[in-house]
Amino acid sequence: MKYFLLLLLFLTGTHLSSQAFYDEEQLQTIEIEFSQSNWDQLLDIAYANDQGYILAESVTINEVKFDSVGVKYKGNSTYNANQVKNPFHIELDTYKEQDYQGFKDIKLSNIAKDPSFLREVLSYLILRKYMVAPRSNYANVTVNGELIGLYSNSESITKTFTNTHLGSKGNTFVKCNPPAGAGPQSNDFPNLVYLGEDSTSYYDAYELKTDNGWNELIDLCDTLSNHIESIEEILDVDRALWMLAYNNVMVNLDSYIGAFTQNYYLYRDDYGRFVPIIWDLNESFGKFSMTGSSNLNNTTSKQQMSHLLHQSDNNFPLIKELLAVPMYKRMYLAHFKTILLENFDSGSYYEDGLTLKNVIDEAVQNDENKLFSYANFQTNLDDDISGGGPGPMGGSTPGIANLMDGRTDYLLGLSDFSQQQPTIHTTELSTTNPVIGESIFLTASVSDGQVAYVGFRNNKYEPFEKVQMMDDGMQGDGAAGDGIFGVEFMIQEGFTQYFIYVENENIGRFSPDRAEHEYHTIVATTVNTALGDLVVNEFMASNDATVADADGEYDDWIELYNNSSDEMNLEGYFLSDDADELTKWEFPENTLIEGNGYLMIWADNDLDQEGLHAAFKLSAASESIFLVDPMGEIVDEVSYIDQQSDISYGRFPNGTGSFITMNPTFGTENLGLSSVSEEVKNELTLYPNPVTDYIIIQSADDEVVSIEILDSTGKMSSTYSFSRQLNVDVSSWNPGLYIVKSSKGVHRFIVN
Repeated sequence: MKYFLLLLLFLTGTHLSSQAFYDEEQLQTIEIEFSQSNWDQLLDIAYANDQGYILAESVTINEVKFDSVGVKYKGNSTYNANQVKNPFHIELDTYKEQDYQGFKDIKLSNIAKDPSFLREVLSYLILRKYMVAPRSNYANVTVNGELIGLYSNSESITKTFTNTHLGSKGNTFVKCNPPAGAGPQSNDFPNLVYLGEDSTSYYDAYELKTDNGWNELIDLCDTLSNHIESIEEILDVDRALWMLAYNNVMVNLDSYIGAFTQNYYLYRDDYGRFVPIIWDLNESFGKFSMTGSSNLNNTTSKQQMSHLLHQSDNNFPLIKELLAVPMYKRMYLAHFKTILLENFDSGSYYEDGLTLKNVIDEAVQNDENKLFSYANFQTNLDDDISGGGPGPMGGSTPGIANLMDGRTDYLLGLSDFSQQQPTIHTTELSTTNPVIGESIFLTASVSDGQVAYVGFRNNKYEPFEKVQMMDDGMQGDGAAGDGIFGVEFMIQEGFTQYFIYVENENIGRFSPDRAEHEYHTIVATTVNTALGDLVVNEFMASNDATVADADGEYDDWIELYNNSSDEMNLEGYFLSDDADELTKWEFPENTLIEGNGYLMIWADNDLDQEGLHAAFKLSAASESIFLVDPMGEIVDEVSYIDQQSDISYGRFPNGTGSFITMNPTFGTENLGLSSVSEEVKNELTLYPNPVTDYIIIQSADDEVVSIEILDSTGKMSSTYSFSRQLNVDVSSWNPGLYIVKSSKGVHRFIVN
């Protein structure tokens, strides 16, 4: 198979994708050109007088040049007219419509408060595991040919951002930072305290990014303080709990949990809920010391900062009111513990920090305008730094590892985290091939849990509908009181997203652990089609470098196979990716497929190109493919989720088997799994393989591992969490291939 792929690349040419603008391991290059030699003075004047953008003759990003671009200085405490290296805001479309890889606003921070040079990028890297958050990496910036220095490059939170991540862009959008800047000189903080119905009372604490919305913000503040029972109607509570837990774990006090209760956005989604979005993480990992009730002036006090900081403080209603609800507090503790275990108890944050250090090491050395020394950069991932940096940017800075290793030990020793947490051993569906309109049971095997809920939704942007699961022997859950909780529900769409939440009187537990940000998916079909002569045999929903069409484009593709020995004419047949529009693309006249032959269709919506090109594209995230005969009947159908680049999904055995991930065999016989390039990390060991009774899964360290086991169709899903070793009884499982997915990679085993 390796040689087949190499031959394809040789015959079709290699495909080099452009450098991703926010790839953490790729240092960006941004070159700004002004026609004026006094550009710095002009930017300082514009900043002082709030004049907006100065016209740059051009901005070149990774050798892609844009002319007529808006540039200005940004920042509050990180800007200083007397320093060479100030933060930039570049707006590519100020004067003409243009973008780089879809991005128009580029925010460049000058790393003015962080001797490690890592805090912002590393913090965002961790945050994106749990909430919608900006992408972030590094860029070397030059102006008029002179290197200004190394900057952190973080995605701007704009309407484009909300449209991408939350599905809309026209609703109320609030920046929760005082327009005049926060500081000890001000008492106007965006802390969500209810100040009455007069909108002018809120003007100095919040910045409205839309024309209207003050009444909606006031309604949120009122509901939070006075009608907490209705809070889920107006606030995404789960994301708010993730935000609070994250800020606390990270000792990120220049945030809602600190003195100025700032540095977050609120966007109201199409379902009426405000969604919090964290930004500005340059002082995370304990750089900022003011909690609002005290100053944490040494590393020990930051290591031992309370995980329930402000839970009784009226000036922090988002903390006080949410944690006063017992279930919300247990959810908060569950999220808190997940962040702590996955990143800090495991040590993965340190490995990520070392990776980032290696990416920027040379750039830090070459930055003659940096505000900290190269020696500071070399040591601050581990050790505290005393002083460094000019004026208010100096002062003591905790070593990231010194802070977080001590904080992890302290927190895990507290009773809230050392007491027994529920475990969700497995989740199962009563049928592995559900059909839309069918009622099925979902069950979860639980220990140390007293109450269980499941959240369902059919649209990735809508709120989950939460339903209590029962252990009463009447929900497909076995015997009453056996620790198996169940619920019956109807499959309403092709894709159903769900998570499970279990709690005892102390703490909760989610499955997946990162829910609601991550979730399980049930894939359903519209009908149970009988396998006939003509089948969808293989497809690729993310073709980056496998095979190109006649125009040299690497597009998605679908392969049909004729199981019969007779030639078939597909005139009048259809392909579609939409159950509501089954006749989306019709095969041209006299489209023939030989007996026991293959037919390739490009799913690229390029109808004018040579060959067979369907009128739709495939989504790697989730999709359905329908093959429809001239009578409008579905001949074959496949639904799928989570496709990986240059890995296909096909029938094995060829033409008749179930769908499995495999090496692509474009227009030839499916050969099953052979050296599938999935960047597998070998920290998990599975044996025996094949297996008859028990599969033993071992991890190389003490990190708590969450895994999901799927059958070859991807429809049966069981989840487990363990450390070191897990024994799974598979004696009652159907023979076949099973897939183990985890943060440590993708592994497989066969049940005989």
